[in-house]
Amino acid sequence: MPEFDSEAGPDFDHLVKRLSSQERLCDVQLPQKAVTKQIDRGYINLIKAEVSGCSSVLEMEGQKQVIERLRAAFRSRMTVPLHFRRTQLEALLSLLEDNEAQILEALHKDLNKPKFEAVISEIDLVANDLRYTICNLESWVQLTYVGKNLATKLDDCFIRREPLGVVLIIGAWNYPLQLIIAPLIGAIAAGNCAVLKPSEISQATERLLSELIPKYLSQECFAVICGGAEETKLLLQNRFDHIFYTGSQVVARSILQAAAVHLTPVTLELGGKCPCLIYGHIDVKAAAKRLVWAKFFNAGQSCVAPDYVLCTVELRDALIPMIREALESFYGQRIEESPDYGRIVTDRHWNRLMELLRKSQGKVVMGGESVKEDKYIAPTVLVDVTESDVLMQEEIFGPILPILTVESLEQGIRFMNEREKPLALYVFSDQSQVVNAVLEQTSSGGFCSNDGIVHMTLPGLPFGGVGASGMGSYHGRWGFETFSHRRACMLRGWGLERIGMLRYPPYQESNLGWLRWATQAKKNSWGTCSIL
Repeated sequence: MPEFDSEAGPDFDHLVKRLSSQERLCDVQLPQKAVTKQIDRGYINLIKAEVSGCSSVLEMEGQKQVIERLRAAFRSRMTVPLHFRRTQLEALLSLLEDNEAQILEALHKDLNKPKFEAVISEIDLVANDLRYTICNLESWVQLTYVGKNLATKLDDCFIRREPLGVVLIIGAWNYPLQLIIAPLIGAIAAGNCAVLKPSEISQATERLLSELIPKYLSQECFAVICGGAEETKLLLQNRFDHIFYTGSQVVARSILQAAAVHLTPVTLELGGKCPCLIYGHIDVKAAAKRLVWAKFFNAGQSCVAPDYVLCTVELRDALIPMIREALESFYGQRIEESPDYGRIVTDRHWNRLMELLRKSQGKVVMGGESVKEDKYIAPTVLVDVTESDVLMQEEIFGPILPILTVESLEQGIRFMNEREKPLALYVFSDQSQVVNAVLEQTSSGGFCSNDGIVHMTLPGLPFGGVGASGMGSYHGRWGFETFSHRRACMLRGWGLERIGMLRYPPYQESNLGWLRWATQAKKNSWGTCSIL
């Protein structure tokens, strides 16, 4: 955030009073001098203050005014030219490159995120998506011409991709930079204006985004709005042309209800219990390393992390010592002292995970240690977990890995299919028939064999859920398409009226026959239906 005006004086933290209902966002009133410089800025102006242990947000400019300002910019069509889109995308890339140290510091404050993990999952993943989009954008915006029949032979028939308008992007706390910037790439590429709502839980990153976005992007077209649940509820009362939300299924239902008021289209990036089926012949040591890395990356706080393992008893017994070996090689014997292992984001999330561990009937075979003051939970593996166990009733979203046993491949597939469709599904096996069987007989947002998480790093692949794990997708061209309207266009002149007149009343049976012949799709020599 921009710093307070120095003239505000040293007594700022003591200036507290009850705001009127119209001004209510917290119980703090800023002195006028403290906000003089802020009001002149052309974006949503927010000043954070720590008062009575509570992070407060003061809104200096009403949400409606901000949204109307963005809508006016969109109506001026300033976001439509390809040059503008490229310039904004390049500015976003500069934001990442110029401020890497600040970004890493913020992510470390919020999640104790190791530099290596922060770079590959927050900075480089987004930067690669940006470069990919910048390189391909000119081809994506081209008109797509479609096949014609005899009745439309002289017409120009094409699909034109157009921006939607003013979109809302609501991010999540576990990857607080990536989950705002990655969807923003698609919104900019498609020519939209955007309101960004970072997660208030990752406060340092939220604050940094609210500082950097206005410095690098057009303040007429993009705005950052901070705040908690109440501010988000107010925000959702406004009309948007698309809402992109990343987070929980519970909140997603509220998002859909709010969007229904204006019939606003919604993209939901959710989660669920991502299974990892291990079956048949495998490289046990390599499998354990890849499983441990994918599961405990970001301290298990990833929507695509393996949530539980399904395997035979024999494979389980072979895996456990290899998992223990992998954990020690990654983090050392004293994991709590490792600079490469993250922390749980808040005390509330830590308490939830510890309660799950306490209630589970499974047997802890490694891990289980915790330090509340440090929000630390050791990588924990449990066996003898049943499908009715508390760990199997909700997405774990933390460094806890239950291992369940199955007797056959069919049982494993059936187990996964009896549950909601996950955001990602993993299978570890050297046997292609096993991999293909799981691929063909299950459904999930994404699929990866013999590894975890890495499928989402490729911008050429769509990233998104299906069923309860979400709707819609993004990354690369898929983000561009999500934030575009595909407009069906036909440019017609006055030719072929002899054919066109066959449709006019009074209707005749003979004319119907000619029209059916002129408008039908016909199979060509390649076995497909296309232009006559």
